Amino acid sequence: MTSAQRSHNGFYVLIVVLLLVGIALLVHRHWVFQVPLTPGDSHTLWSVEARIEFSANGDPVRVLMARPNTQKSYVLMNETGASPGYGLNFYDEGSHRHAEWTVRTAQGRQQLYYRAEFLHSPSQGAVTVPAPELKSVQWAEPAASAIADLLNRAQATSADNYSLTRELLKLFDSNAPLQHVQMLQLQFDQQFPTLLVDMLHKARIPASVVHALHLQDGRRRQALIPVLRVWQGDESRLFALPGTEFYALPGDLQMADMLLWEEQGTPVLEVVGGNASTIRFAMIRRQEGAYGSVAESLSNQYDFLNFSIHGLPLEEQAIFQTILLLPIGALIVCILRILVGIRTSGTFMPVLIALAFVQTSLVTGVIGFLLVVSMGLIIRGYLSRLNLLLVARITAVIISVIAIISVFSVLAYKVGLSEGLKITFFPMIILSWTIERMSILWEEEGGREVMIQGGGSLLTAILAYWAMSDPLIRHLTFNFIGVQFIVMALVLLLGSYTGYRLTELRRFRVFRS
Repeated sequence: MTSAQRSHNGFYVLIVVLLLVGIALLVHRHWVFQVPLTPGDSHTLWSVEARIEFSANGDPVRVLMARPNTQKSYVLMNETGASPGYGLNFYDEGSHRHAEWTVRTAQGRQQLYYRAEFLHSPSQGAVTVPAPELKSVQWAEPAASAIADLLNRAQATSADNYSLTRELLKLFDSNAPLQHVQMLQLQFDQQFPTLLVDMLHKARIPASVVHALHLQDGRRRQALIPVLRVWQGDESRLFALPGTEFYALPGDLQMADMLLWEEQGTPVLEVVGGNASTIRFAMIRRQEGAYGSVAESLSNQYDFLNFSIHGLPLEEQAIFQTILLLPIGALIVCILRILVGIRTSGTFMPVLIALAFVQTSLVTGVIGFLLVVSMGLIIRGYLSRLNLLLVARITAVIISVIAIISVFSVLAYKVGLSEGLKITFFPMIILSWTIERMSILWEEEGGREVMIQGGGSLLTAILAYWAMSDPLIRHLTFNFIGVQFIVMALVLLLGSYTGYRLTELRRFRVFRS
């Protein structure tokens, strides 16, 4: 047997080993740990993790953080904390719930973790939260007269607490604000939510600023959103504040994807013995059926075959949830380039564009991609006449792409298209190189080749997007590490293909006659 034959046989042995290992890991995880192979009929579980960071100065440290509770559409299943070296206690004082971390002494940058699991249950009704006590507020002139005038205007066109609140918010969100509104906005710029609460208290309406978390699968380093809560009797409603992206929603704030983290207007985080404190949130959505009964134990069962990322902090889990989809996109590129013969601008640029589509949505992503690349090619055409060096030219293209995305984002916001803001998810460096490659291709091969490769890139990105956003594929890649071995085997097998591509078969159409 020649060395070439031995090498060829070893190659196929490697493929078989990868397939067997991948299938074995997948079956083992399904049978032993009861992880379902399909999402199936399941419940939606949200895992939300708060990461607290601060700098300790060597003194005793006490950290208080508000904790969420069962609320409309969300049932609290369990909660845990990670605090090496700290004592951790949970306190429930009526409707005020908080976690407390304590340590005798701490120095330097500190990190504390809190995790809660919520079951999304549309049948879960709202939980009654007592209204805050009305407080007496006095303002100096001319703010007092301006506030009185605005309250009179809102009361004249309202019938109850909720309608008065809506009318008041409309006054502050007007495209042509009154003089009183402009003056108050300048004077109370940083305390605007508190000003609204004080004005409602002046009108004898119980209200407070609470904090909510916008639930989006796989998001990291998210901040809480201030929301206005208004009571009428024992019931209450939430209103988005002017200037936030949620204020565009009609009527009251929709709670389908909003989780109230703090419900009564008390501080979310208090740190004694430290400074420069921040709190950020990461979240992951899981569809769980039979898996739900063992999901919590997965993070605590460690052996060689239970290679699971569920034991990582949620922020890292969210990163891996996206990273583990990249091999699927790469497999789609291999199939289209090797078997079909589609030409693309760059080998794996379509995968990164598809990843941006996952973040933005397909229609918004395609429109944004076409706008940015078209404008970029026009600017790059002008730069080519300046005879710049390569590094300077690429840098100029990158700056131009950033400027284009910034202008489109501002214009989209001005005309009320909040979807247009998602264009910022595009990988700017990759877009810049794409524009550079297409421009050079235009100069060397002509516009037809640019359209072929650009269209091929866009088609490949769309197909990769459909594969990467499929619920079954997302479920398998996130929960079964064996899928990566199977994808690797398929990619190696595709790499050994030496036959005709589908697009090349048209050369033989003359033989049909």
